[in-house]
Amino acid sequence: MARDVKKVVLAYSGGLDTSVILKWLQTTYNCEVITFTADLGQGEELEPARKKAELLGIKPGNIFIEDVREEFVSQYVFPMFRANAVYEGLYLLGTSIARPLIAKKQIEIARKMGADAVSHGATGKGNDQVRFELAYYALEPEITVIAPWREWDLASRTRLLEFAEQHQIPISKDKRGEAPFSVDANLLHSSSEGKVLEDPAEDAPEYVYQRTISPEAAPDEPTLITISFEKGDAVAINGEALSPATLLTRLNALGKANGIGRLDLVENRFVGMKSRGVYETPGGTILLAAHRGMESITLDRGAAHLKDELMPRYAELIYNGFWFSPEREMLQAAIDHSQTYVTGEVTVKLYKGNATVIGRKSPYSLYNQELVTFEEGAVAYDHRDAAGFIKLNALRLRTLGNRARKISE
Repeated sequence: MARDVKKVVLAYSGGLDTSVILKWLQTTYNCEVITFTADLGQGEELEPARKKAELLGIKPGNIFIEDVREEFVSQYVFPMFRANAVYEGLYLLGTSIARPLIAKKQIEIARKMGADAVSHGATGKGNDQVRFELAYYALEPEITVIAPWREWDLASRTRLLEFAEQHQIPISKDKRGEAPFSVDANLLHSSSEGKVLEDPAEDAPEYVYQRTISPEAAPDEPTLITISFEKGDAVAINGEALSPATLLTRLNALGKANGIGRLDLVENRFVGMKSRGVYETPGGTILLAAHRGMESITLDRGAAHLKDELMPRYAELIYNGFWFSPEREMLQAAIDHSQTYVTGEVTVKLYKGNATVIGRKSPYSLYNQELVTFEEGAVAYDHRDAAGFIKLNALRLRTLGNRARKISE
């Protein structure tokens, strides 16, 4: 039995699934629907979403389309990259990091419009349902959440199409057949899953890749770029100051042209199953390499190693949907403090799928050439001090060794 809902804010893309959801909400809950469409840099024209919403009976004042690219990069992507966050050692969390922003915007609109519910189009098998809903509840604890894929009986594509035709929802020709795989995209990455990609033993077809050319097809000459950082955030490329979203867009183009950022991954979903995804994160892959290069000369060893210990926990929190949790915010505070002196320039070579740091400099560099040189110099390092250092560190090992020898005698 449908709950008593008066107004619901729907995360709306304008595609078949969310258009069906829009009409289903109207018919099932007999409620007023407000749509929110976010421009996250997915590369699609968003005005058709407005027209489709109007066609489905949504009043113009109830249609929200917002360009959130700068906010997405500056307030979500960049803080995550300060942590060098990768999930299970490989995944740069492109889908995960977009969900809390969409959810936050939905809650803001719900408050503005007096809505008592929010809704999303995530399925009941994936991680996104968790990410959306944890964010909703963190920001508005008493909000009603409607997850159609967990409620309705439209369990197949045939049933979706039948519902769409029954309610005169426009269906483009390319949506009538089974899609070979599903795609989610934003300014940070594109994610492809399902259908032709479900067998992890099979190589992904080349047509799956949308954000990168193949490394084999990349130019035979490397591209050299310099990325400038201020307090852990990239601020310029080759000396040209750029806004966060513009900078990431530029890095995406450079990465695409050099075949950088492809990932074929079998990951562990939060809901308990393994899934295979093909991800493309061209700009993010370059940014990660450059940021670590900048940190290599500006972070103290203890701070750098502690960051690397904290990173998997931080990445897991984002992957699992806990962006608005106190533990993520605590970790973020520590990570942001570590970035105080992560300022300078990194030179990166882009070549056939690789982003390689080949130079780095900073006014706050801890690298002391006099200390590391093999030449003798008048520097405060006495080679003889190493003997005591080694003996102290070897004390417990020698004690263990003596015990082992006595036992064996």
